[in-house]
Amino acid sequence: MNIKPKYFLYARKSTEDDDRQVMSIEAQLFELRELARKENLEILEEFQESKSAKTPGREVFGEMFAKIEKLDGVGILAWHPDRLARNSIDGGRVIYAVDTHKVVSLRFPTFWFEPTPQGLFMLQVAFGQSKYYSDNLSDNIKRGVRQKLRRGEWLNLAPFGYTNNPKVRNIEPHPTNARVVNLAFQEYAKGSHTYISLAQFLADLGVVTRNQTPLAKVSIKRLLTHRAYLGFVKHGQEWFDGNFEPIISPQLFEAVQKVLQTKERPRKRKIKHDFPFTGLFRCAECGSMISAQWATGKSGGRYRYYRCSKKRGHCSQAYLQESELARQLCARLQTISLCDRYTDWMLNKVKVWEREEIRASQSEVQNLYDSIKANEERMEKLVSTYLDGDVPKDIYLKRKDMLMRSLAALRQKEKDFERGRNNWVEPLREWILDTKQANFLSPSSDLYQIKSFVQKIGTNPLVRDKSAQFATPVPSQFVAERRHLLPTPAPSARASSHLSDSEVSFCGEGGI
Repeated sequence: MNIKPKYFLYARKSTEDDDRQVMSIEAQLFELRELARKENLEILEEFQESKSAKTPGREVFGEMFAKIEKLDGVGILAWHPDRLARNSIDGGRVIYAVDTHKVVSLRFPTFWFEPTPQGLFMLQVAFGQSKYYSDNLSDNIKRGVRQKLRRGEWLNLAPFGYTNNPKVRNIEPHPTNARVVNLAFQEYAKGSHTYISLAQFLADLGVVTRNQTPLAKVSIKRLLTHRAYLGFVKHGQEWFDGNFEPIISPQLFEAVQKVLQTKERPRKRKIKHDFPFTGLFRCAECGSMISAQWATGKSGGRYRYYRCSKKRGHCSQAYLQESELARQLCARLQTISLCDRYTDWMLNKVKVWEREEIRASQSEVQNLYDSIKANEERMEKLVSTYLDGDVPKDIYLKRKDMLMRSLAALRQKEKDFERGRNNWVEPLREWILDTKQANFLSPSSDLYQIKSFVQKIGTNPLVRDKSAQFATPVPSQFVAERRHLLPTPAPSARASSHLSDSEVSFCGEGGI
């Protein structure tokens, strides 16, 4: 004996206006209840929601299916399959529920369905048509918007000062509100109004909110900056030329924008103290960052001091005056510096070595280039021969694979040549320039440049017992250890490009 299932009634409309719906929820409910009465169908529960079915995630639909999955052998009563789903996920959920006999009956006043292979196929077609309609509708709307922009038509409700004209499908100036807008622009262009006073001025002319209060500041600013009054149409973040009559002249609009700019309040910025070495050092005792502050000395003068911020607990480290910290850093830079006489000689020597290496490898690079070009030509011939049908596919694929791997190896070798030269030339040149920079900064009073340079070349900068220290690269350590062996260049020799035997020995004639 077949037992009639109990039904869940589901009615849905999208979030659009009622006059744009094929059938409202009230009309759906009336038709479905009437069908249930005629067919003697028992309604277990009714569900209704106003949400688009284009994407998954409808709350009421999900609630209904959560109850369906807890029951066996229920039915669904809806106006049309497109009320249940317009996307592939929800449509698949309905079909799967029919396959697993969670849903044994689907009834629609406008669509016939039976839980048979043919019925399921027709249901899938109906869901597919619904999804196609939804996707196509989106494309049609976008195409319509683009066409309206090309024609210069306004896209939605008219802004204040205009009115929609359905005959021409565009907007036109309102007989009175357009004059009010023009008057508001003229008043504000005088420079004597604020947002509040202009809102009151408009309120006296009858322009108020729904609560009969003057317009808010944001509404006044939006009105004074709205380019629609110049005859422009906005879509997204872009403005387009419109073919409707402007309310405001460009000269009046620009005059108002200048007044707005002059009245913009500058942002209050927090006063930043001038502490050059903050963010550079850590305390060697507790690991906290070194902070700075102003302090008054015994003589009454104000000095900048650096100290441990003590954010990690108790710390016994004392204050360090900025002038002393700068002196220590300059002395440290002096130990790893070389004067221009030595650095210029070394830079010239690097250029000579670079040219020699390029000259030595030039012939090999040319051979590589020729090999690459030859392999590329072979590849083109192979492809042409295969397309002409002269080479079987298996042989073609094998030869192509060999050529591609050979080309990849040659190109990598070409890159390695260039990279190999840069791997020693550029780091060496940069280190020489650093020693030159250290020599320039060691007597300098530009504390910010000193900090930046220490950040570049130094590692693990620490302060302990009023002493600043940081580690340097191995080449700089070499300079610091052997710098005392170099004689101080005589003034007449500073510009010379020739070095003495001891100087050449220090720099390394055969390599640095």
